Amino acid sequence: MSILVDKNTRLIVQGITGREGTFHARRMVEYGTNVVAGVTPGKGGTMVDNIPVFNSVEEAVRETGGNASILFVPALGTLSGITEAVSAGVKLVVTIAEGVPVRDMRMIHHLNRAMPHVTVIGPNTFGLISPGKCKVGFMDGRIYTGGPVGLMSRSATNSYETVNEMTKQGIGQSTCIGVGGDIIPGSSFAKLLPLFEQDEETKVVVMIGEIGGCDEEEAAEFIKDHMTKPVVAYIAGRNAPKGKVMGHAGAIVGMDGVGSAQSKIKALTEAGVRIAESPGEIVEIVRGLL
Repeated sequence: MSILVDKNTRLIVQGITGREGTFHARRMVEYGTNVVAGVTPGKGGTMVDNIPVFNSVEEAVRETGGNASILFVPALGTLSGITEAVSAGVKLVVTIAEGVPVRDMRMIHHLNRAMPHVTVIGPNTFGLISPGKCKVGFMDGRIYTGGPVGLMSRSATNSYETVNEMTKQGIGQSTCIGVGGDIIPGSSFAKLLPLFEQDEETKVVVMIGEIGGCDEEEAAEFIKDHMTKPVVAYIAGRNAPKGKVMGHAGAIVGMDGVGSAQSKIKALTEAGVRIAESPGEIVEIVRGLL
């Protein structure tokens, strides 16, 4: 099994006729993802390779039965793109763009709370992948292999490094998710943890966080009260000097220390999470748990 995406995923690519949309649609098809449609207003009736293009997500869903969507659209078009997909009945929406206005993501956050059956991944994400089944994003599918470890990460680079080392050591993954590095993510660690807890294939969960925000602290509360599966965590940025501007928009530490690596590690440790000092140590701890 896996979570969110599998062989039954019927993917729509919003912005498919753009350079990035076309390129990554082809890569996803090559991986085995069932890309059933693309959407670009004004380009309906055309084709990208063998993928039909529609003028709206509503039309694409009606004609192809699409149940998931990925957005290759500019940051300022993200709000309208997500809203259109959700209104058309799409249950999973992945948005790649970085720098989506905070006001727009606040609206998506509240929309998502009102529609708990909908999952929004991103923005500023590499997407998600269930190895050997479905890839929705731009990660290199060659470094992933199927197995019992669920992974979710705010950092694409640390995720790739960890997965690559797992695969080299014969440890596969059930589903890997980039929750994104912007201030307000569509889905937090705490929202995704229950899905891994319920997944029969997943035996260990890896959580790669970073400084800024309180997602890891909120995840610690859920882990303490609800998780029966072991969780391994790594917090990036623990050695970042105070006042340093970081790359991710969400990497903001409050004046009172909220969002710091120390705050996150303390909360996670108290919840029984095993803390790794590096991506390489994540793999060592996971190997000992399997």
